[in-house]
Amino acid sequence: MKTTSQKLIDELVARYPDLAGVAKQVSQASELVCEAYNTGKLILVCGNGGSAADSEHIVGELMKTFILDRKPTKEDVKQLEECGYPDAGELADNLQRGIPSIALNAHTSLMTAIANDNSAEMIFAQQVYSYAKTAAVLIALSTSGNAKNVVNALKVAKAFGLKTVGLTGSKPSKMDELCDILIKAPNEITYKVQEYHQPIYHAICQVAENELFG
Repeated sequence: MKTTSQKLIDELVARYPDLAGVAKQVSQASELVCEAYNTGKLILVCGNGGSAADSEHIVGELMKTFILDRKPTKEDVKQLEECGYPDAGELADNLQRGIPSIALNAHTSLMTAIANDNSAEMIFAQQVYSYAKTAAVLIALSTSGNAKNVVNALKVAKAFGLKTVGLTGSKPSKMDELCDILIKAPNEITYKVQEYHQPIYHAICQVAENELFG
């Protein structure tokens, strides 16, 4: 890990001393994000309610510039120019390199179809199964750690070779044994767990961005 990346984790702990116990896991999760990018694989993210919003937030930070400039490579710019587009320069100036990722809770039509035809408990698991050959990591959020549809997604992810990262609360939960990297916010109350989750996943995204584009 770059020295500048370690400083980002140190800054997280300085701002949120209660998160000192998860600093190692934040670093490990960032490494998985980088590995997925470097191997051309997807990162899948899922959660319910507030954690669904957090899932989309994570994808938003990964898929475009978060803090650092992520201009296209010279090779990518050349590829645009070779197409003969008169606005190739403008396109290149407004594109940013993303870390390919998908929020599984963002597909309303698909989720409701799965819920109606199969089971609401399978809305994420079905998508993980479908993406399994093109994905490397599942990041799963559940403040209780027991959300059935999230647990099912983790089970399928592990069965088909994806690495699993879980963000949950401090209580023992069903997610605990299903996550390669388990990040437990130091609280049991739903909204307080979510308040910790945001700086945790911001740090993961920022460290990954620094490692890949810094």
